[in-house]
Amino acid sequence: MKYRLFGLGLKGKSPVVSAQHRINCYIEKIIDEGTEQTSIIASAGMDLFVGTLGATPCRGWIAVDNLLYVVHRGTLYSITNAGVTTSRGALSTTTGRVDMTHDGAVILIVDGTAGYTYTIASTTFAVIADPDFPNGATTCTWQDGNFVVEDGMNFNISPDGTNWDPLDVATAESAPDGIVRVISDHGQIVLFGVDTTEFWGNTGAADFSYQPIRGATREVGLAARWSLAQTDDSLTFLGKSKQGQVQVMRLDGYTPRPVSSPEFDSIINGYATVSDATGYAYMWNGHPMYRLNFPSAGKSWELDAMSGVFCERQSGLSGGRHRGEMAIDFINKIRIADYENGNIYTVNASTYDENGTSFPVELTSRRVIGDYDPISLSRLFIDFETGVGLATGQGSNPQVMLQISRDGGRTFENEVWKTLGAVGKYKTRAEWYQLGTADSFVFRVRITDPIKRVMVNGGLLE
Repeated sequence: MKYRLFGLGLKGKSPVVSAQHRINCYIEKIIDEGTEQTSIIASAGMDLFVGTLGATPCRGWIAVDNLLYVVHRGTLYSITNAGVTTSRGALSTTTGRVDMTHDGAVILIVDGTAGYTYTIASTTFAVIADPDFPNGATTCTWQDGNFVVEDGMNFNISPDGTNWDPLDVATAESAPDGIVRVISDHGQIVLFGVDTTEFWGNTGAADFSYQPIRGATREVGLAARWSLAQTDDSLTFLGKSKQGQVQVMRLDGYTPRPVSSPEFDSIINGYATVSDATGYAYMWNGHPMYRLNFPSAGKSWELDAMSGVFCERQSGLSGGRHRGEMAIDFINKIRIADYENGNIYTVNASTYDENGTSFPVELTSRRVIGDYDPISLSRLFIDFETGVGLATGQGSNPQVMLQISRDGGRTFENEVWKTLGAVGKYKTRAEWYQLGTADSFVFRVRITDPIKRVMVNGGLLE
């Protein structure tokens, strides 16, 4: 019988609820002649774009026209499409995230200690000397002709980033929870606090022109400053209600709506620390992706906003978080900054490793349960795209591993490997026989060879 072994569930509270799990893949649904087919596609690999910045991670970046501007340690660099780096100025700090924004002519940088401007046409870098600039500014944005910064309590505006009027300042008004991050979205300033989110609009007044939008404030705060990302024409972030639970949320107009499931919420609320979470977004083959890293927990998760499904992301074969810390679209290619060093990568659909390091694709199935009696399975087959092995080296004889659980996904038996076919062997099929008898079965498959990995579920015979 044909069977959808791999669904959309996720193991959270208990394997009795669901034993399903996915690593380094996403789900694509195709409707053909009235029937729906679900395929599971491996996440793309990464090629090295820039590997000369150093041993510490990039602190922030922004793309303007045909240059990528990156802060690494205490230096602002410009990077060309060919990966050529040029030093553009020196910051007074060397560690910690920076935030960057621009108006097309000037780039503004804040690092929590000082502010800096870089004038693109004249290639002039300068420390903001105006004594009215809030040197504690940690995040910034540009909105409706003004640079906007926040220092944890207030937000200030400036038309040029250099001159700051001491009267052009306001305080979040709805609650005394401070400001965690400021960002512009849909023509308004959004002020994320610890417990609330406020929206301010430009009234056009001669003096300070921004006013809070009455009735728009929401009782949800930002649980991790750097988890916020603009995703598919909205904002996605790790939010926290006043009741204390963190969830992945997305703004729908003025309303933060959870996009994570109770099972996923159970996983992340079990982490000891979530305030250091970082997030970024990118579009991949029509799928809006939101990546969420938990450094203290050593975990990375990715939400495909098209399917609403979360998948764990890993780099290398030993588990742990993914290498990606930040993402940006630079000259129509997705660039990824490493969390551990200054490497910058390019996401590539035709690359099946990460800068030469293999990564796994792993799937844990639904539970297959008999009707009140044990069931015996004589055959399992899973349909992969086969015959896509490499000409030489690892992947020339690609393999897929199967493990079986007979206790609902709590423990798994020994690995059994089958070939996916050398290059050109398109009629190869991954099949396992004489699977035995059990009250329930859960199957886990894993591929580590650096080849194209596409799967379209499978079938079982009793």
